[in-house]
Amino acid sequence: MKYTEDHEWLRDEDEVLIVGITEHAAEQLGDVVFVELPEEGATVTKDDEIVVIESVKAASDILAPMDGEITEVNEALVENPALVNEDPLGDAWFFKIRPSDRAQLDDLMDEAAYKKLIG
Repeated sequence: MKYTEDHEWLRDEDEVLIVGITEHAAEQLGDVVFVELPEEGATVTKDDEIVVIESVKAASDILAPMDGEITEVNEALVENPALVNEDPLGDAWFFKIRPSDRAQLDDLMDEAAYKKLIG
């Protein structure tokens, strides 16, 4: 897995990357009550705001971790936003992206670097 400084995780699955938020981010958010996902087929650029998460504490945006095309979104989160708190590294993935430049993965952190970031 790779990680961003914005507390997103990316898991490589053949030609696409699955993207979600880390346990640390889910804990900081508190109870998630609403998730707005991007459109399937949308072309995104790194750092575009593409997901909106609302919790009892605040609203947050998820940024595109890289350039690419959204190939699938997790509709289960729309129906049950609490999944983000229950299983942030599993069932609560947000979207799948087909990167247009896989070299952008090299700019992301590995698990050790991410753990150092959150201290």
